[in-house]
Amino acid sequence: MCLKNKSNVNKYGISKEQRKRTIESQRYALMQHGYHPHSLMWSNTEVQELRFKILADIGIKKGNSLLDVGCGFGDFSHFLSKKNTPVEFTGIDVSAELLAEGNRHFPELNLVEGDLFDFNPKQQSYDYVTLSGALNRKYDGASDYAFQTIRRMFETCKKGIAFNLLDARHEWTASRWDLQSFHPEDVIKFISHFSSDYRIVDGYLENDFTVYIDRDLHERYDG
Repeated sequence: MCLKNKSNVNKYGISKEQRKRTIESQRYALMQHGYHPHSLMWSNTEVQELRFKILADIGIKKGNSLLDVGCGFGDFSHFLSKKNTPVEFTGIDVSAELLAEGNRHFPELNLVEGDLFDFNPKQQSYDYVTLSGALNRKYDGASDYAFQTIRRMFETCKKGIAFNLLDARHEWTASRWDLQSFHPEDVIKFISHFSSDYRIVDGYLENDFTVYIDRDLHERYDG
């Protein structure tokens, strides 16, 4: 069952028009492909699960509480369970259709309709917060929305966050009109405003990189 958080807080959320376009594109993909990585804009299961493996390598342990932002079907929870690392999983996604399909396959999951700012979790309310692919769409203000999402993810975690982004150093990815890509150094510059404990992982795919941010004893919230 899809649950809705009733908070009206959405200070940094995407516009209603962009949200509508995102939901409609996901609906079309789901109609075309059904329960398949193509419906989530992944090329295949292997690529999807490679990204999951890198996210999990931040240090997610059995029994941790985990919030997955842009969770799609909730496949990350299934991946972790297959690896004998079941977690207390909450997934959020703007597409009610994806969540409903996910609950048909994984009825035990807590899947919530909305984005991170709709959901508005309390600070340090989950051990880990993850995101895979949810910041890949290009639209007006996409980069600012991505950075604000990253900041909010970090505020929500107890132990750390892990997320992947498309790599602007990859020529084909950077040239795509419909994809939002990032230079790692720009991401690091933003992160340095609120944490000094971060790691960049790349090389697992030529057009993608993953960022880990761990909580440390010297967090800096200087805006």
